[in-house]
Amino acid sequence: MKIWVPHEHGAGLLGALPPDTTVEVLPAPDAPMPSAPAGVRFWVPPFLARDDVATLAARFPDLEVVQLLSAGAEVWTGQLPPHVTLCDARGVHDSSTAEWAMTAILAHLRSFPAFIRAQAAGEWAYAGNTPTDELAGKHVLIVGAGSIGTALAARLRPFEVTVTLVARRPRPDDGVRAVEDLPGLLPRADVVVLLVPLTEATRALVDAGFLGTMRDGALLVNVARGLVVDTAALVAEVSSGRLSAALDVTDPEPLPAGHPLWGLPNVLITPHVAGSVRGLHPRAYALVGAQIRRFAGGLPLENVVVDGY
Repeated sequence: MKIWVPHEHGAGLLGALPPDTTVEVLPAPDAPMPSAPAGVRFWVPPFLARDDVATLAARFPDLEVVQLLSAGAEVWTGQLPPHVTLCDARGVHDSSTAEWAMTAILAHLRSFPAFIRAQAAGEWAYAGNTPTDELAGKHVLIVGAGSIGTALAARLRPFEVTVTLVARRPRPDDGVRAVEDLPGLLPRADVVVLLVPLTEATRALVDAGFLGTMRDGALLVNVARGLVVDTAALVAEVSSGRLSAALDVTDPEPLPAGHPLWGLPNVLITPHVAGSVRGLHPRAYALVGAQIRRFAGGLPLENVVVDGY
């Protein structure tokens, strides 16, 4: 069985593989192929932000599995032949993405961006007369109750907060509410964190109506996908000062120079780095190795993507 992965060091992170397995490296779709694509049954593509994945996959006549390194699968969903199984990297990015969300929330509430600007200007911006906010006592609403949302909730609870998770469908036994409950939940939330996959149901989920329902002074944290938020509506709300935002993803992305979001003091922006940590590849390739062993052994694969989820 021939397998292609995108990183040279990835082969050493896969663990023990069946003896008839050949692992080769294709670092980018336009890189020279390590061998003929015929015979490649299991492909781990690089991170892609392009719309021609169907063309890419068509080069592999024997392809059976596409295993992504990303948690999001929107670029690939519906683009592969029916006989090719698409799997995402659910679980790989839980800790790093939850850490980013925690950092963004705390940085905003404790005014770190303002202190960083003061440090750059050489100013001792003592906050004794204007104390910062705090996380304790806040209500955090997590829109997206998958593995990352659950990981974030676990990290938030020791901070003396109220946490509510929302999913497509309610899970009463776990206290998870349904998306339909958002109009009643948003006005009570101090922080709203977006952790949903990008699908037709979530595209522009956060529109003017959604934002208008959020309480004055609330923080919107987007660590999902930029297209989940209507950017024009967001700009209107944060420009007025009524809401604040912490964004690891934007629409468009990359955010162009001169965009109004760059210059707003109540907006924190990072360049899609929530999952970019040193532990990513060891975790990701451990999953890939386990999936290869399942595939070779005829066992069901994990993290199979169906209808974008």
